[in-house]
Amino acid sequence: MGKKAKSVGGKKKALERKIDKSSLPPPPPAPEDEVGSAKPLDKPALPGTGFKVLGEDGYDDGGVADLSLLIDLEDSVQRRKRGENEYFTALKADLLPRATRGPMAKMTRREQKVSLAQLLFSEDDDCEDKGPSEVYVEQDLVDEDDATMKHRSDRLAQARAALRLSLLLREPACASLSLSELCKRKLTQAGKDGAEEALRCANKAIEIAGPGFWDSDEVQLEAEDNPVLDPKYEKNATSPGLANPTTLKLLPLRVSQLCMRSALLQKGNSLAALGFEIEARETYENVFPILEGEPRCARVDWERHSVHVNIGNTHARGGDFEKADAHYVIAEALGADHISEAGGSEDDGRAMILCAKRARSFALKKVGRMEDAKTLMAEVIKQKISDDAISAKRKEEEAAKAAEAGGEDSAVVAN
Repeated sequence: MGKKAKSVGGKKKALERKIDKSSLPPPPPAPEDEVGSAKPLDKPALPGTGFKVLGEDGYDDGGVADLSLLIDLEDSVQRRKRGENEYFTALKADLLPRATRGPMAKMTRREQKVSLAQLLFSEDDDCEDKGPSEVYVEQDLVDEDDATMKHRSDRLAQARAALRLSLLLREPACASLSLSELCKRKLTQAGKDGAEEALRCANKAIEIAGPGFWDSDEVQLEAEDNPVLDPKYEKNATSPGLANPTTLKLLPLRVSQLCMRSALLQKGNSLAALGFEIEARETYENVFPILEGEPRCARVDWERHSVHVNIGNTHARGGDFEKADAHYVIAEALGADHISEAGGSEDDGRAMILCAKRARSFALKKVGRMEDAKTLMAEVIKQKISDDAISAKRKEEEAAKAAEAGGEDSAVVAN
């Protein structure tokens, strides 16, 4: 117990520090009760944005609940760890971890978390890696223009900034996701030349997401613009991973699973860039058990689709078209399901089919079946033009309906 204040000023400050428990929000739910986006919604969250889950009742929330778990705007983990009284006392006294220097110094911890989410998940309309597909594409950097290369470098710098901020805020889930993004963006920016650095980032993301321990100083190195490894550095892994029993008392296992899914996919891509096809294939296959039980929605099916196409591509690069095509067939079927079932995401379904066909065309080319490859690619181009026209028409119809509904609402208000 500390000394009691005796002066008037001291008593006033003590009173200001005291927390009014009646004004506190409800305590966070137990970690095991937080299931994120694994539980479908009864109805679409927003008209035209929520698609039906295939094979069961309910709608996907677009990953909003999963994002809430990862970013943890309500600071549920810190509240469970410190206790309500200690947490809100520290919050009032500005003692919680946050960036206190630089352009974010005047922002609250919550505001900094919002900025972190923007660094990790926001995509410009002209961003080349915009979209749900995580299929590895070999980069040809020779003919890229300066504007494209600058954009890629800027995206890489954003991922490094996200990692620095994640470590300052002491948010390991965001640190793991930042490392996965660093891996992805390094492959895009530097191609095969950046594959070793990308693989290093992916391995660290997996360490954070796993059940063991990780070294925060070792991870901090990846936040530097030009990381240089000290060959004499002795690893000191003392921070518990997201699936560590100690951590699971504070946050749900789903957080670890979400980070691990992303990290494994990017590790597989890094191994593929290095030419380690068997190791890449084994890494991709480790994603499937984590996806078991996930809803059949477009968002998750894109992950399944990407894994199948990536596995197929490892076979194709090894010259085994039959094994490659078996995975392309599965990837194509995932897309077809979204077209055939009422309420499914038709645009995503058509995009999945085109992606699988495009991969099949390249696989045919790899084994010397040039005419078959050309014929299939011509079919892909024709279908892409048709699909874009259908999608544009649907968007126009939806915009017209929205405008009409808005006009009716205005008329009702006026009357």
